[in-house]
This record gives sequence, C-alpha cells and structure tokens, in this order.
Amino acid sequence: MTTHPAAQGIRTTPEGLLWEPSERWVRGRKGEVTVVDSRRPVLVWEPGVPVPLYAFPREDVREDVLRPAQHPPTDRRTGVREFYDLDVGGVVVRNVAWTFTATDLAGHLAFAWFRRWDSGLDHWYEEEEEIFVHPRDPHKRVDALPSSRHVQVEVAGLLVADTHRPVLLFETGLPTRYYVPREDVRLDLFEPTDHSTGCPYKGTAQYWSWRGAEDVPANVVWSYPDPLPSVAPVQGLLAFYNEAVDIAVDGARLPRPVTPFTASLSA
Repeated sequence: MTTHPAAQGIRTTPEGLLWEPSERWVRGRKGEVTVVDSRRPVLVWEPGVPVPLYAFPREDVREDVLRPAQHPPTDRRTGVREFYDLDVGGVVVRNVAWTFTATDLAGHLAFAWFRRWDSGLDHWYEEEEEIFVHPRDPHKRVDALPSSRHVQVEVAGLLVADTHRPVLLFETGLPTRYYVPREDVRLDLFEPTDHSTGCPYKGTAQYWSWRGAEDVPANVVWSYPDPLPSVAPVQGLLAFYNEAVDIAVDGARLPRPVTPFTASLSA
C-alpha cells in the first residue's frame, strides 16, 4: 500500500494516488483571467512525485475556457483520464488540466503549476500569498537554525569552506543542508552561473560552478539572496550539494546521501 509521511488524514485510491482535502482558498490566473477560484481544493500526490498538486471541483473552474486537449501527452501519468487545453483570449496552453480515473476524485480538475510542467497558469495564490513552483506540502517542515557546529567542505580534495557559524536547514525528506557565511568560503574557486531555481519554501536561488578541471557537477553551490521570511537566516549564505562534495561536521565526515537530486548531479 502506498504510504506518505504523516499520512493520517490522507486517503489512497486504487490507482495509487494519495489525496487530502485542504481548507485553503486557492486561486489561479492566466493573465487577468481568474481560471480557478476554490475554497475546497484537494491536494493530490502522484506516485513517484515528491511534491503535491491541487485538484478542484469543476464548479470552481472556468470550464468555458477549457477544451479537450488536441495533442494529449503520450506518456500518460498514473490515474489520468483526460487532458484539457486552455484558451484565454486566443492564447492556448496545451494540456494545462486533467481529470483522474479515481472515483474519489471524480468531478475534480487538476492543474499544471507554472514552471513545473513548462505550461500552466501564470499566478497561483493561497489566501493572499502568491505561491511558486508547486503547492506547499502541509506535512513538510523547513527549519533554518543558526548553529555553532564546526562545518568543513571539501571539493575535489581541497578545503573550500570552514566555519563555526553555519545555519543548518532541516527540510523533511532531504538531508540537512549546511549554509556557510561567504567570508568562510573560498568563493574565488567558483564562478557564478545563469542557473536559478525556485522553491515555494525558500525562494529563488542563484548558483556557482567549480572553476577547476576536476569532474565536479555544475551548479554545486547555491545561495538565496532574498529568501522567504520563514528561512531568513540563510540569506546570502552558501550551501553545497552534500551529494557531490565532502562535508565534515565537528570532525566527522558525512556520507554522501542519495536523494532525488543525485541523478541530475551525476549526469
């Protein structure tokens, strides 16, 4: 049986989907058109996908701007019945929404989130706060705690960071990330890149890559210059992928973890 952390209120469908009602007021817009406006959304976790999405009762969706997809994806995801295209003022977004085969979710439409499937609505809101990348998981915590632990980071056998004033970021389902003040990092050994990522819990990150000739994954270092208030202590500090570098905490070297990022870092 499919499980989920803290799954007490979560229900499972025969297709392997997990779902849970939410009390948040959620709205989605395309341009100036409100396509979704719901006070009774449902969070859905698809098999093998670590983050949830929202599904909404059809009555809370502007179905007049949806039409059956002309070119639905050939690699159908688990439990999907039918895809829909969005047409707002002649602007067409392909496969923006879909229905599920699960009886529990009959009468609901799920939506792709902006920057998740490379298509979707332009803006999503929970209550009055705009949410990016994907919905926040109510069963996930992200805590940024200042520490006095001794953290050292080596890249390709070279010590590149050494601090007694890190901020430790604890995020459910991921290894602890060690954020180091810039003054304690050999940032001259790295070069900034154009890469950036967004996180609904932390904000938008900027990245650096290793300057050396050694085989080190690109964008191995990141920082949040303007993090969300809940993780304010990491502002401007630098973190390294534990999966690709060697980190020692209080003199004990940590094993390199295997995470959802491991495959992309070794590509």
